[in-house]
Amino acid sequence: MQRLCDLVGSTVEVPCLDGTTRPYRDLDCAASTPAMAAVAAAVNDFLPLYSSVHRGAGFKSRVSTAAYEECRERALTFANRPATSDDVAIICRNTTEAINHLAYRLSLSKSDVVVTTVVEHHANMLPWERVATCRWVECDADGTFEVANVIEALDASPRPAVLTVTGASNVTGWLPPIDEICNAAHDREIPVVLDAAQLAPHRPIPSSPDFVAFSGHKLYAPFGAGVLIGPRATFATGDPFLAGGGAVDLVDLDEVVWTEPPEREEAGSPNVIGAVALTTAMRELHSLGWQAVLEHETVLARRLKEGLRKIDGVEVLGPGPELETLATVTFTVRGLHHALVAARLSAEWGIGVRHGCFCAHPYLLRLLKVEQAQVRAARRELRTGDRRNIPGAVRASCGLGTTLADVDALLEAVAALAAGIPEPVPYVQDRRSGDYFPQLPDSDAMAWATAGANGAATACARG
Repeated sequence: MQRLCDLVGSTVEVPCLDGTTRPYRDLDCAASTPAMAAVAAAVNDFLPLYSSVHRGAGFKSRVSTAAYEECRERALTFANRPATSDDVAIICRNTTEAINHLAYRLSLSKSDVVVTTVVEHHANMLPWERVATCRWVECDADGTFEVANVIEALDASPRPAVLTVTGASNVTGWLPPIDEICNAAHDREIPVVLDAAQLAPHRPIPSSPDFVAFSGHKLYAPFGAGVLIGPRATFATGDPFLAGGGAVDLVDLDEVVWTEPPEREEAGSPNVIGAVALTTAMRELHSLGWQAVLEHETVLARRLKEGLRKIDGVEVLGPGPELETLATVTFTVRGLHHALVAARLSAEWGIGVRHGCFCAHPYLLRLLKVEQAQVRAARRELRTGDRRNIPGAVRASCGLGTTLADVDALLEAVAALAAGIPEPVPYVQDRRSGDYFPQLPDSDAMAWATAGANGAATACARG
């Protein structure tokens, strides 16, 4: 199996503890994806023409403005918005900013109820908790919920103002039935927000949600752009989330006339480089075709899930093999701290994974079946700056550049760890970061391994 497209850094080799270098196995695509080669080329081609957006009459400014506006059009198409809709695409930094932006613009109060689920990423929890009261849809032991569970929350009193839900879990890769959920909400005239950050690189975005947010850095365009899509009317009145230049038509000392959306929502100099990158990535994904993406990742998901489940001492969290998921698997290794597993995979095999709680603490704690006493103890330690005992797991996640060889390398390494292969050098856990670092003699080649040992600023799994 080959990579589906060329990615920057796909041939990089990294140093390992045995003194050799190995091909870097990037199995952390759920966090951030590498740049497509086409994205990097498009950015390099555009840089000579880079200039101000919406702020100049010169040739370069006109080219930059056109490129920026093309990103909006492409985002609406990518999100499958009907041509007849009056939706706008607001370009922001990422999904987190987009959801914060929307939570502010909906003008909610603490008396308003937002229905959401315990499966969500923190980005789709914390902004809503700040402005409203959340009503939670619980999950079963396998980390899933039914449409009936959502309906029950929608029908409870008081009537909710919004339903917000993820399109795909960043922990287990589970895909909630979004169209059915939207139908149930719309039958009750409740608008739906879709956190599509994890879904967008892997599946078509459904057209049924009223609002959609997704990020470029998970979409092979790591240049700091994301998108919020929603009805123009939502943003046509009231103060914008950000205030400043570019969001106004006229300013006097005692009055401001805000401009029309979407520019009304984008105060400050726009990120045209990020827009160019995101446009290219969306176009490349369209050219590849979703069927090719699905077929590629289905093979990877099957090999990854089946392979991990066969390893004695490994527990795979989340739904069983009967349910379709993304090629993302979260697991634990009996007797080994999640941070140590991740550190050894990197230092000994050159495999990049994520460990920790994946910015989805309530969900992962349920999957791990962590007792509240353990949570309280970890919280007490955390308040003293000690992150060593925060519960967590290990996540391996695939993308367009993942091959079966990458998955097999992970399976072989995890099997060795689960079988008790001894540490080639001692690993020491840093109190402030919670991460493990191999203890080595001075070595320029391995400087990366000890760079963060003295502080939590370089923690690999914050959040």
